[in-house]
This record gives sequence, structure tokens and C-alpha cells, in this order.
Amino acid sequence: MQKIKYPNKENWELLLRRPTQTVSDIEETVTQIFEEIKTLGDSAVREYTERFDKVSLDSFLVTKEEIEKASNQVPEELKQAIALAKKNIEKFHAAQKTDRVNLETMPGVSCWQEKRPIQKVGLYIPGGTAPLFSTILMLAVPARIAGCKEIVLCTPPDEFGKINPAILYTANLCGVTQIFKVGGIQAIAGMTFGTKTIPKVYKIFGPGNQYVTVAKQLATKYGVAIDMPAGPSELLVVADDSAVPSFVASDLLSQAEHGTDSQVILVSTSEKLLDSVALEVENQIKVLPRRAIAEKAIENSKLILVKSDQEAVDLINEYGPEHYIVCVENEDFYIENIVNAGSVFIGNYTPESAGDYASGTNHTLPTNGYAKQYSGVNLDSFMKSMTFQKINQEGILGIGNAIELMAEAEGLQAHKNAVTLRLKSLE
Repeated sequence: MQKIKYPNKENWELLLRRPTQTVSDIEETVTQIFEEIKTLGDSAVREYTERFDKVSLDSFLVTKEEIEKASNQVPEELKQAIALAKKNIEKFHAAQKTDRVNLETMPGVSCWQEKRPIQKVGLYIPGGTAPLFSTILMLAVPARIAGCKEIVLCTPPDEFGKINPAILYTANLCGVTQIFKVGGIQAIAGMTFGTKTIPKVYKIFGPGNQYVTVAKQLATKYGVAIDMPAGPSELLVVADDSAVPSFVASDLLSQAEHGTDSQVILVSTSEKLLDSVALEVENQIKVLPRRAIAEKAIENSKLILVKSDQEAVDLINEYGPEHYIVCVENEDFYIENIVNAGSVFIGNYTPESAGDYASGTNHTLPTNGYAKQYSGVNLDSFMKSMTFQKINQEGILGIGNAIELMAEAEGLQAHKNAVTLRLKSLE
């Protein structure tokens, strides 16, 4: 890992740049695939599945028989672990339900707000080198709690046309209504336009590589909402001499193994801590099964020495990390002053892995600095707020003249007339 000592603030933007391609590098490819799937539907999906996933499929839809077979292949211990995680995620997201907001703004004018589920949602679950069945828990569980009627899941098949059994088991357990063996850009395009096989959805959720991220952004141009631009995973740790170096190194590597374009950063006021962690990273990475991936990510990663806690917080807020671990003596200062982060993990015994799997919080989080303006997925992500109003005779008499004056001032006579007619009827 590259160590940077006391960087000047004017260099922070360059220092904190993510190792990702720009949208312009990817958009042409994504746009081409979208246009073909919009025009050709399933045949284009089939062609790109064969090209990218190296398998030719007669049908994308996963059958009940495949789900039953997959369930028998998942070890009982793993099922119990998934059940524990599901229970905690259900508890935390069910607690996010809010009551109807009801208010009489003036006599005779009643306004209220209620939440309604998004009827059709699409979940994208990455496959490849790490089949992320945990992401199904993070997306399907709140979708069910919210009351979404259709929950469509797309995930890439392997070279034999199979889906990881844990993905199928978890999807079925969480109430996913349809599962399709489609990945990448073609999955996002399929859920955006709808094909003969794949349903069109109203909102798409889920992480993915940079191509999936750009595909989701392109989907918004066709009237489909997305959770957020969630790209390659990232982690920032702030630590001092109260932190356990081996713990910090393990957290850095847990994110580095996600993908070669992941990024991890350690910020500290202690050079001794930085050096200890760097040594631990060197030792721990040697025994990782995904060592080659982690090593590439570590090349993009940094150890940053700063002069003070305030400078550390300022730098962290400038970065806006997806995952943020606070492992310092003065943790209250860092917690109170963080404004840009997806999810925060506090103390020596709170690994980022806990949030990835089983603590109850959601691991679908904004990356690439989007924590400055996006929230992570939560119950409200699967719902819409609708406002209502009801005005009686007393209410229209009280509010009517103000509406007439404002409408006339804007030159909207029909708006004024809609009120004037009602007022005259009450004379």
C-alpha cells in the first residue's frame, strides 16, 4: 500500500480519486447493448449471455425443480446462518416503518401523507467470482416488508448454465417471485424494457461492476428508477494506537478481495499504526484464496498520515466512503462529525463484514463518493410517499382567496376559475 504523509489539502482530490473508468469509457458499449435489447428482446439477451457468460441458454427462467434441487445442496449450517442474518435484517428494516402523517393545516383543510410499495422491483445480484447471495437478503427482505407485489431477480449463470445453489435457496426463502439467469448489462436492459421472458420493472436495485453501474444510470433515461449508482466496493478506516493492527488489516483486505477495482484507505494520526497495519496486510494477504484480486486492489489503496483529528475528519468527508470504520480513542468526535458515509462501523469488535452479512443494517450502499448525496438502501427505498388532501366548505372559504390571487399573479386564469366557481356556489 502506498503511504502518503501529511498531504496538502489542494492535493486531496487527486489523492482520493477512485480507480474507476469514466462513464464515457463505458457508455458507448452500454448504449449499444440497450438498443439491441430494446429492439430484439430475448434474442439479444441470449446473444450477450453467450458472449459474456460463455453459455447458450434455451430458457432464462429458473424452474421450481432447480430451486428445490438447489435447496438440497445448501449445507444445513449455512441455512442456519442465512436464517439468523434474515431475522436481524427483518427486525432492523421492519423498525423503519413510519405512521401516516396527518395534519389539518387550517380549519377545513386536511392534508396527509401515506407510503405505498413500488409494485414491481428488479434485483440485480452479481455472480462471477463471488456469488453474493447475501445481497438477496439485503434487497428482497425489505421489498417483502414494504409489500412489493413483483420481485424479479437477475443473476449471471456459470459456464454450465447454473446458478449458485445459495443464491437460489436465499431468493426462494425471501419471497422472490421470478429468478432469471441473466447478468451484466443485458440483465439491466431486460428489466428496463421488458422482453417476452423478462418483466419490465419500475425500479432496479443491486450492486455490480462499472458496466452494471452505467447500465443502471442509463435505465433512468427510460423511466426506470434505481437505488443508487453502486459500483466497486470501497472502505475507509480511521484508526489510532488504540486499534488492533491485525483487525484493521483484516478489514482492509475484506474489501480488497471484492474486486481488482475495489479501493481501501487507512487514515491515521499515528505513523506507527500505519506501519504496523501495512506489515499485517503483507502477512495476511499471502494466505488468501483471492490473493491475486486483493493484491490488485491493494495497489489502488493508500495509507494516509494526517496531523490532527480535525484534518482526518475533513479528508474523510471529502472522500465520502461507502464503508467507514472508526477505531480510535476519541470515537465520539469522529462519529459526531461524519456527514458523508454510507454505513459506519465503530470499535475494535465491529468488522465491516458484520454489516455485509448479519448485523441487520443494509450493505447496498453508495460508492464512488455518492455517499455525499445518496442514502444506502432502506425500507423507504421500496416505497413511495403519496400526499392526500381533503377540503370542506369551511376550508375552501378560508384558503380560496389566497389561491385566486396567486393564480392570477401567475397568469393562470383556469386555476383561478376552479376556485372562483366553488366560492360563488357557497355565497
